[in-house]
Amino acid sequence: MRSAVTLKDVAQLAGVSAKTASRVINDDPAVTEKTAARVRTAIDALAYTPNPHARSLRTGRDQAVALVVDSISDPFFAAVAEGVEQVAREAGFFLIVAHAGDSPAREREVVDSLLHRSISGLILVPSLLNFGSGRRPLGPGGVPVVAVDRPLENLDVDTVLVDNALASHQAVAHLIAHGHTRIGFLGNTVARFTVRERLAGYRRALEEAGLAFDESLVALSSYKGRVDETLFDPLVHGPDPVTALFSSDAVTTMDIVRLLHGVGRTDIAFVGFDDFVTADSLVPPVSVVRQDAQLMGRTAAQLLLRRVNGDQSPPQRIMLDTTFVARGSGEIRAREVSRRSMRSNKEEDNDR
Repeated sequence: MRSAVTLKDVAQLAGVSAKTASRVINDDPAVTEKTAARVRTAIDALAYTPNPHARSLRTGRDQAVALVVDSISDPFFAAVAEGVEQVAREAGFFLIVAHAGDSPAREREVVDSLLHRSISGLILVPSLLNFGSGRRPLGPGGVPVVAVDRPLENLDVDTVLVDNALASHQAVAHLIAHGHTRIGFLGNTVARFTVRERLAGYRRALEEAGLAFDESLVALSSYKGRVDETLFDPLVHGPDPVTALFSSDAVTTMDIVRLLHGVGRTDIAFVGFDDFVTADSLVPPVSVVRQDAQLMGRTAAQLLLRRVNGDQSPPQRIMLDTTFVARGSGEIRAREVSRRSMRSNKEEDNDR
């Protein structure tokens, strides 16, 4: 019976050392693409499968990386997880996904539990921006960690983000360019870094257009909760209603779509931050700021695996691009909304 293929066999066929073959398997960017291609060809030819148990014995850590998110049911975090898993699987790691429920106490509990499992690395969507100055062995000198979507203020670690303020500024400026001067902002708690940054972008767009920031047009609900209708209704039905809305995240966006359709106000201009599956099939199709959550996950995983493999270079902060997707709802002009509002008011007067 033929013995199992070893790393030495792969190295011999590829014409490299066993150490170089190992570096290719572990996705070390220092290996030239030409050399890496030879090793991958040898791996395919020999049907070689890395032995995670052997690696665990050498390093004292499991062949596993972990991802901690707010909610595994959120489409954005599900896509991040998919991106992480793609890279981890290709490198021979398996992925543990844990749900912190946006609870700082639960987050600490989950992270501590994962560290006791001897994971090789951790990707964290931090509920707390400050994770506690004494949190070792997290970060430099301990288990490698990468922050994604939100930064960690007190740990100097690799971080993958988008420019939330810039993207929101561009979206609100788009609404202003279509004649809107009363634009509502809907989102969840500003305790979240992303919401705070997106609100800052909203304010900057108004200021640059010479429009005063009006706190009464900002409606913030509890985190990941449904949009508070007592805050939504005055924006749409008040004496001086908005003609446009901007939403801070996909969960809020989907709830606003439900509310607008429920009261027959699909004439109100609307842009949401984050794309979602049915956005282009609604009437009107929803204009969005799109961020590539899978790319965010893949980028975070690549950074993490480099650290796992010994990369000691200074931490990076990678800012990924966003895309504004104009589908129709964000292109409704203010005068069209005003005409509809005037007709509605006249019909109400006639009913009286």
